[in-house]
Amino acid sequence: MSILLNHETRAVVQGITGRIGSVQTAWMLEYGTKLVAGVTPGRGGERVQGLPVYDDVYAAVEKHGANATVLFVPAPFIRDAVLEAIDAGIKLVVAIPEHVPLHDVLRMKSAAEKNNVWLLGPNTPGIISPGIGKLGIMPGNMFMRGQVGIISRSGTLSYEMAGLLKEVGLGQSTMVGVGGDPVVGSRMVKILQEFEADPETEAVIIVGEIGGNAEEEAAAFIREMKKPVVAYIAGRTAPAGRRMGHAGAIISKGQGTVESKIKALEKAGAMVAFKPSDAARLTRECL
Repeated sequence: MSILLNHETRAVVQGITGRIGSVQTAWMLEYGTKLVAGVTPGRGGERVQGLPVYDDVYAAVEKHGANATVLFVPAPFIRDAVLEAIDAGIKLVVAIPEHVPLHDVLRMKSAAEKNNVWLLGPNTPGIISPGIGKLGIMPGNMFMRGQVGIISRSGTLSYEMAGLLKEVGLGQSTMVGVGGDPVVGSRMVKILQEFEADPETEAVIIVGEIGGNAEEEAAAFIREMKKPVVAYIAGRTAPAGRRMGHAGAIISKGQGTVESKIKALEKAGAMVAFKPSDAARLTRECL
């Protein structure tokens, strides 16, 4: 099985007529993703990569039973696009763009929580369930079907982790990119709960980084998990007070440090790796 993205997913691409949206749509279709339509206001009636384009998400839901969306919409417009998708009844929203204003993210997150919608991102590579499909920008050839779930705050490191797992003979059930901003749509702990309930996921890897308290919050649930959890935390040499890469990767007032995260995770029973390759090796050993 997989989580969130499965054989029942019927997805829309918002922003499909843009250069990035069009190219990524072609790659998602090539990977086998069940995409049913695209949405760009004012471009209804066109076709992109063989998919019908509508002016709004409501039409895509009504005509094709869409229940998921991936957004390649410019950051200034993504709030309204996400709110429209939620209002139309979409239950999985993958917001790819970065540089989304914080107050817009808070509006999106609030609407998603009120309507029981999974919101991934913003600033996420997306989600991939190997053998089923992908909603996002990750290279599909780095992943293969298997029994390890991945939760990642980093796009590039999630690809690397999948590649390292392949080298030791392990595939993935689903990789979920939660996003690299200070505030993201879905809490890491909620995704852990989904992996714990998934009968075909046998272990979970957390790819975390400095900043925020997502990993510490996840640790509280890891104590209750029956499945093994391996964690890798990036940013061990980052100086305090300086943002490193992601907007969320910043240490302030002694919080969000690698040390505090490792301490919480190890205390909860997770195995902590100091290199990505160690994470793959530890996962192989525990399985």
